[in-house]
Order: sequence, then structure tokens, then C-alpha cells
Amino acid sequence: MASPGSFPESIVTDPSSGGAEPDLTDLVVRMDGVAVRRGVTSLLADVDWAVELDERWVVLGPNGAGKTTLLRLAAAELHPSAGAVHVLGERLGRVDVFELRTRIGLSSANLGLRVPGDETVSDVVVSAGYGVLGRWRERYDDTDTDRARFLLGALGVDHLAGRAFGTLSEGERKRTLIARALMTDPELLLLDEPAAGLDLGGREDLVGRLSALALDANAPASVLVTHHVEEIPPGYTHGLLLREGRVVAAGLLDDVLTDENLSTTFGLPLAVQRRRGRYTAWLR
Repeated sequence: MASPGSFPESIVTDPSSGGAEPDLTDLVVRMDGVAVRRGVTSLLADVDWAVELDERWVVLGPNGAGKTTLLRLAAAELHPSAGAVHVLGERLGRVDVFELRTRIGLSSANLGLRVPGDETVSDVVVSAGYGVLGRWRERYDDTDTDRARFLLGALGVDHLAGRAFGTLSEGERKRTLIARALMTDPELLLLDEPAAGLDLGGREDLVGRLSALALDANAPASVLVTHHVEEIPPGYTHGLLLREGRVVAAGLLDDVLTDENLSTTFGLPLAVQRRRGRYTAWLR
């Protein structure tokens, strides 16, 4: 079983209609003037954002800030009400999103709720190859099952391969879903609050494994959503701070995570400090 501080050497073998499309050569996600509205409620507004091939982004903000909505756009699960969203070189609204989603690895609590409780952990992971939840008549070869076991081992849960998903703890489910997200060797990895609900030991173990993944040069570009700076794995390079659907700050993590920006984001006088590659925050 892989230790928390190690990871296998490599686990991954337009703004206006009629205008020129932007240069997307090195971008996996680009949003220009993006808004998402539901009736009179604005979930996102005027979002400009770009994620490059070798970047690992943290999206941080309070409840209701629009973090999950932003991630759903990047996952091609949602279309914007205004603006342009490009994912892996394709513009939403002009691409078959079902085909595009096969190139994206997603782990989220909502996905976990859709997994049949009696599905084995191994099948939860391997079935990502067909983009299904709940194994039926698909056929998988030894290469598929070996990769599923390999990824479960990398996340520290290979001993649970034969267990039913519904019997797992919250932390075990989170790790299983991350392994599933990596199963198809994605070009973009999206993690929605992977450490939420974990105890201290579980959080630290998972953060260590995600840090090793982030530092793997062959791993895909990644976006991790969280509420807490303590959950940011070392190796993540960039940060996007959201409040009430609008961008407070975006850029290199050390430039973005300042007392002023964090205080504006959460509406409280906060201080933030980095020590040994980890962040902590407290009320001033």
C-alpha cells in the first residue's frame, strides 16, 4: 500500500459569435465573461479564468460562493447563461459533451450519492471506462482491472476492492471516487471538496496523497474545490477566490492567499500563514 507521502512514479501513463476563437494551445479550461443564472438568482457573474496544462488550482470560498457551479462548468455538466466556456479546446454549446466528459475525471459528493450501495469498490472504479455507475454487461480486460487495483492502492484503499460501496466510511468513499476519476487517464482532474467530512487523520492522509499526485509531472491539470485553506495540498500552484459568484482574486497561490483577499472572500478579518507548505487561517 502506498504511504501518504508517496505516490507511484506516474499514475497517468469565444467571446462573441462570429469572432475569432481564443488561442487555446496551452489551456485546459478558459472562461470569458461567464455568468450562470437561475431565474433572478445569479450563481456566477463576470468570471474570467484560465487553467493551463501544468497547473494545479484551488478554488476557495464560503458556502454559496459558486464554487461547485464553476466546477460543473469545467466538467461540462452545465452550460453558462452568458459568456464562453472552453474545456480541453472545445467550446461548450458547440461540442458533444458526452464525448468531452470522457476526457475529464470528476470526484464529487453528488457523484457518490448516485453510486449503487451494493456496487463493489473495484467495479465503481473500473466502470469509469464506460462512464457508467453500476456495472451491467460491460466487459473489462485484465488491464482495466489491474489499473483499478493500482489506483486504489495509490489512494490507500486497495484492501477494500471487494467491499460494497455502501458500507464504506466517508473517507473511504472519497478515495474510491478519486481513483475512479483517474481511471480513464483524464486530461483534466476535478475534485469537489475531497476532504470534506473527514476526521483529522483521514484529512491529513488524503492531503498527503493528493500532494504527491499534484507533484507528479505526468498527472493531469487539476482543480480542487474547498472551504478551508488547511485542506490545500502542497504542490497546488494557483488559487481562485470566489464570493457571491464573483472572482475576488486569481493567480499564483502565494499571491492570492493574503490576509486582505481572504478577509474579503469570507467577510471576516482573517489572517493567513504558510508553514512547511501548508496554510492556516484564523480570526484576527
